Amino acid sequence: MPQPVMAAPVEVTTMTAAPVQVAMAMPTPMPRAPMEPAIELEDMPTPDAKPIALVAPSNPMKATPFAPGKIYGRRFRDAKPINFGRTMSPKNFAVHGVDVSRWQGEIDWPKLRTQGANFAYIKATDGGDHLDPMFRKNWRAAEAAGLRRGAYHFFYWCRTAGEQADWFIRNVPKVPGALPPVIDVEYNGESSCKRRHSPEKIREKMQVFMDKLERHYGQRPVIYTAPDFYKDNLRGHFQNYPFWLRAVAEPPSKVYPGRNWVFWQYSGSGLSHGVEGKIDLNVFRGSAAQWNQWLERTAG
Repeated sequence: MPQPVMAAPVEVTTMTAAPVQVAMAMPTPMPRAPMEPAIELEDMPTPDAKPIALVAPSNPMKATPFAPGKIYGRRFRDAKPINFGRTMSPKNFAVHGVDVSRWQGEIDWPKLRTQGANFAYIKATDGGDHLDPMFRKNWRAAEAAGLRRGAYHFFYWCRTAGEQADWFIRNVPKVPGALPPVIDVEYNGESSCKRRHSPEKIREKMQVFMDKLERHYGQRPVIYTAPDFYKDNLRGHFQNYPFWLRAVAEPPSKVYPGRNWVFWQYSGSGLSHGVEGKIDLNVFRGSAAQWNQWLERTAG
């Protein structure tokens, strides 16, 4: 999620939301998709006794983009397609989604959903004082179009973690069915913040932020990151957190060896009806049934 040049931050004088204590069980690592090179996963979820695969309407011509729970197949195009190999081709995954911010402009969410956007992560905040001007509109419209949606925060290394967590909580509603919140940690050479912390300090700040969000939302945050930042700061750490990995040239197994993941951002040059310009494309690691199981555990 490359970020634009940000103006110098303005201090926020009040933070109104207070964290609520919520007991959380440690999450079960995600089962691997069958096409992924072997990575040992523990506690693989057992499917429910009743079938959870969704049945297509008997008359597809009358299908509505607002049908709850319906999974649409991938119809995206890519301005810069990459050959990830036969086994790890994104088209082999059942559940596709997008991530968006103000830079996608006005989005036709029902149309975007029918193109294969079954979930969306929406830019909410960055730093301790910036709210994406399209967040509230995108948040409402994505839900109305039947997508499972969540919010992400771009972490700013020149503000305290507590301030940033308070700002996110102040602006992102706590609602049933929302995907877990995301902390986006990466290098941004265009940022006004030029501070570089040690890997230990980076992980400490991330932990403070994530702990505060987990107490408030009752969901373990997802960590989004890019290859260079991961290599310098995160490799071998946060084993009990779900990861969302950017890998647009090679599959995650090569870029992040040994790391389990839930979401894979495989393109930053996606093309789709419903959006002008390019959009980030993502997949969920698992089948349609595993997607529904994951939602039951994490989003309700």
